[in-house]
Amino acid sequence: MSDIRPLDRAALDAHPLPPVVGGDKHSKGRILILAGSRDVPGAALLAARAAMRAGAGTLKVATVESVAAPLGIAMPEAMVIGLTEHRDGGFAGSAVDDIAALAKESDAVVAGMGVEEGDVCKRIADALLESPARLALDAALLRALEPLDPPDKARPTLPVLLPHAGEMAAMLDCTPEEVERDPVGNGREAAQLYRAIVLVKGVTSHVVTPEGKVWRYADGAAGLGVSGSGDVLAGIAGGLLARGTDPLSALLWAVWLHGEAGRALSKKIGPLGFLAREIADEVPALLPR
Repeated sequence: MSDIRPLDRAALDAHPLPPVVGGDKHSKGRILILAGSRDVPGAALLAARAAMRAGAGTLKVATVESVAAPLGIAMPEAMVIGLTEHRDGGFAGSAVDDIAALAKESDAVVAGMGVEEGDVCKRIADALLESPARLALDAALLRALEPLDPPDKARPTLPVLLPHAGEMAAMLDCTPEEVERDPVGNGREAAQLYRAIVLVKGVTSHVVTPEGKVWRYADGAAGLGVSGSGDVLAGIAGGLLARGTDPLSALLWAVWLHGEAGRALSKKIGPLGFLAREIADEVPALLPR
């Protein structure tokens, strides 16, 4: 395990974020959040807030029709697009072309949080992977992915994948227990099979590249293990991608920012009991000036 690097300030210094510059909102990047369903509407809000706290400039949120109006009121900074909804409360197949068009107009897309699982997820994932936008995928869309064939097929940009043990197990056709026993080995396999930058989530998290490089982060707070925390992490990564950060640097910084935000809340509130919605508010103070 000596080839595993710590995800610390030295690692971040070697993978800097774009400098903070002036300019209008368009100079800070256009992000599309594709998230939510009738049963899990809040995932889109958590990710959207986090993306803006990470410094994205303009925000669009695409969600199902029944969620769009209340989400637009809750997140007035966003343009919210309600897409055709299936009777199960998820995206209908007819929404895929609209999603592809929205992705082409965006610098970064973060997608999958709170999305209803179903056959349409593969079509959505395929459309997003063909877009030129920098991309982070989470939750239901991870379970819809298929390994690249051939495995060295070029992508416009390496996607960022954010699986927990259950989602990683689905991607590798193994059990969550196997992933937990060997997060680094399974992370390397997934990064190679899917030609992506992969985060293997856990109490200790690992960022893995297709070349097999690994960074470990083990300094987060116990309170981060709470509903919605992963949606916030995905939003942070998406916001950094929108600003023009390369996929590896965006994920390294997102994991560190998410963990350090949890540590800050642990000091303010306590080791447990803070809410996922509070995590993003700690991020701006942690960003480099």
